[in-house]
Amino acid sequence: MTTDLQDYSHKRYNILTGEWVLVSPHRAKRPWQGQNEAVSNEARPAHDPSCYLCAGNTRINGEDNPKYEDVFIFTNDFAALQTGSKSFKVDDGLLIAQSEQGICKVICFSPDHSKSLADMSAKDIEKVVFAWQKEYKELAENELINYVQIFENKGAVMGCSNPHPHGQIWSQTTLPNEVDKKDQQQLAYYNKNKSSLLGDYLKQELTKQERIIFENDAFVVLIPFWAVWPFEAMIVPKKQQRSISDLKNNESFLFAEAISVITKAYDKLFNTSFPYSSGIHQAPTNGEDYNHWHWHMSFYPPLLRSASVKKFMVGYEMFGSPQRDITPEIAAKMIKDLL
Repeated sequence: MTTDLQDYSHKRYNILTGEWVLVSPHRAKRPWQGQNEAVSNEARPAHDPSCYLCAGNTRINGEDNPKYEDVFIFTNDFAALQTGSKSFKVDDGLLIAQSEQGICKVICFSPDHSKSLADMSAKDIEKVVFAWQKEYKELAENELINYVQIFENKGAVMGCSNPHPHGQIWSQTTLPNEVDKKDQQQLAYYNKNKSSLLGDYLKQELTKQERIIFENDAFVVLIPFWAVWPFEAMIVPKKQQRSISDLKNNESFLFAEAISVITKAYDKLFNTSFPYSSGIHQAPTNGEDYNHWHWHMSFYPPLLRSASVKKFMVGYEMFGSPQRDITPEIAAKMIKDLL
């Protein structure tokens, strides 16, 4: 990698969205006098009687959770999308709107209130992967659903309202903005090159070995060349697959292993339960041909230089484009050194 990218301001192109990120390596040396987040490493009990997600407890809607022993899924009691909402359109000059329907679910990763994915074994995380696959397949068969978004918000700083290990699955009738951009970019590349955009990118990354954190027989964990968040990471299957439903044989376990590796490394980075938002982007479910899709999972952690210093997307990021100080190469080395 040219030293210019480590020393001077430059822009990097995100091949998946068609957008740019500004990188300013010299700013990583500036002193910090801004806000410091509260750091909480308090031990949590394995079962919290006041937690709406713990096994056997009563949720806010009055329903009792079963005494589940691994993964538990239920329809969100406060769903952002619903199946029975009114269908309508507004087309009034420049005032344009349309109704949106969908199904939102909550997935509890473990009955143990004290854990996160970083504390779970790869075998236990594999049960979560199996649940994701099952939900993706079942929701895909619903004529109302054209996209399934699987994600997790971990940590209060990411707006997580309950520390119990859990994620969410939002499915809807139209494609969200980020998915639509990635769909267009991958399709354009596939039509031009007759190959997978991420597949070809992965070959280049594996050759250079500058941003690779971990790899097994089926997956690569890396810091994307165009990463926005300081310690952003991505898990990419080595062979092109449209969705997690394409995982075969032991690939589900190898995916779980990749998740285990990056989440454990995150917790070691600043010796804290590392907050992040993670999500899986995969092919839409409207029945069309999506041979250009190469699914992947991204992690967007907000911490910047310690457990108490957060990266804020403000100012230039709001009005111009995303910007980062620490380079992806330095971030990759910091995380890889912890493995």
